[in-house]
Amino acid sequence: MDEPDGFEEFYRATRQRVVTVLYALGGDLAEAQDAAQEAYVRAWQRWSQISGYDDPEGWVRTVGHRLLINRWRKIRNGLVAQRRQGPPPAAGPPSENTVALVAALRQLPADQRHVIVLHHLADLPVADIAEQTGTPTGTVKARLARGRRALAALLDATLPEEVSNA
Repeated sequence: MDEPDGFEEFYRATRQRVVTVLYALGGDLAEAQDAAQEAYVRAWQRWSQISGYDDPEGWVRTVGHRLLINRWRKIRNGLVAQRRQGPPPAAGPPSENTVALVAALRQLPADQRHVIVLHHLADLPVADIAEQTGTPTGTVKARLARGRRALAALLDATLPEEVSNA
């Protein structure tokens, strides 16, 4: 993508000042950097118009400051909602079955674990898994079958015939 005329020079000349101002306004360097980055993206998208302004840097600072304010509002609204609703209920510990399954999955080779998780936890059909992983359908089926057998052995479970021959 071609760089609009003058934007790169403008960015290099102003970025440190803009981040410094936003950092001073917000008190959080990471938030200031994020807001500045988003403001510069917006400026770049409209550079043909903004480059003609008397103070393009002021436009970027203003947009960055508004982005910081919007983030503060979202955080504040989230805190207000949390106070109103109370804290979320405490999650109980994972079941023994969950712990055993996760431990068994960790022992599988990565390719088998990947297809097992996508098929059984994300409910994806074999064709979709093949497409997402860039793997032939037959390979996905073979990995599922091997992974199921390995999981059955690790979990000391027996699989029905139709599952073990998938």
